[in-house]
Amino acid sequence: MAEIELRGIGKSWGSFVGVKDVNLTIADEELIVLLGPSGCGKTTTMRMIAGLEEPTGGEILIGGESVTDVDARDRDVAMVFQSYALYPNMTIYENIRFPLRMRGVPKEEQSTLVQRAADMVELGDFLHRKPGALSGGQRQRAALARAVVREPQAFLMDEPLSNLDAKLRAAMRVHIKHLQRQLKITTVYVTHDQIEAMTLADRIVIMQGGEIQQIGAPDQIYSDPANTFVAGFIGSPPMNLITGRVADGAFGAPGVEIPDVPVDDGRAVTLGVRPEDCKVATEGAHLNASVYGVEPTGDVTILTLKTDTDTIEVKADRDFRAELGSPCKITFDTDRLYYFDADAGQRIRTT
Repeated sequence: MAEIELRGIGKSWGSFVGVKDVNLTIADEELIVLLGPSGCGKTTTMRMIAGLEEPTGGEILIGGESVTDVDARDRDVAMVFQSYALYPNMTIYENIRFPLRMRGVPKEEQSTLVQRAADMVELGDFLHRKPGALSGGQRQRAALARAVVREPQAFLMDEPLSNLDAKLRAAMRVHIKHLQRQLKITTVYVTHDQIEAMTLADRIVIMQGGEIQQIGAPDQIYSDPANTFVAGFIGSPPMNLITGRVADGAFGAPGVEIPDVPVDDGRAVTLGVRPEDCKVATEGAHLNASVYGVEPTGDVTILTLKTDTDTIEVKADRDFRAELGSPCKITFDTDRLYYFDADAGQRIRTT
């Protein structure tokens, strides 16, 4: 259990910059999620914490001590991989026990530690089996137990649920969060799945292009995005982003008009509105568009609309139906609109 600090960490391969000047402090016992699309630098950042990649600049501290030049095996961190990384010829008991053997833990203690770790992930009755005889979810729990048994200073989890189906992913998310709270071990979790990030994290670090775009609690990231990348990445469906211009105090774009906006006239602006803050209307609309898609999901209907330049998604009533191509009017919750600079993408703060 320890604080992890990254001070100006960078990683380059020749002229290609994979991670650029990352500064981040992860509190003791915190579960922090590195979130972003493929190639954003999140896995490289984790691998530098683990010692599997050598940074080309900056410093890494674990528990207040610099580990930048310390070998991976001496950093006292445990990794859980996407591919489980279990030894197929060993039983689950032997897989979990393996790190104890490598660390020279006395034999008389090993059995007790293995059983305790297996019970934590509800695999106590499967220790005699080999990985091939377990389901994907059970194998991932075995990988967790192997990490837990070491009692490391930190857990590093690299997209551990990517190989599981949707139902198993949901169950494992709950299991991981419960286990982390129970053990109180500092955890860094890498994913491209924003649902995983929102449900697991104490804080989310959103990355793009090797740089941190925003750091915050899940609710903060969702309700107060710093730029159009964050706004468009978080949310299911994500925030609608409509580019237009402010004139005579009103925002205008093809099919869209919002009066009395708190942005200077003449400015090119990207308007942001979340699908749940849109409502199908019969008059007084902020948006006039045609129906492009209707997707009933059970609790809501996802309505896709098209203007001449934009595609907008709306969460409509569960019973709403419409013919494709038919006209549709939408009103926005004007207290929940976001404004971004159309060129830089940064949030325009209006209060």
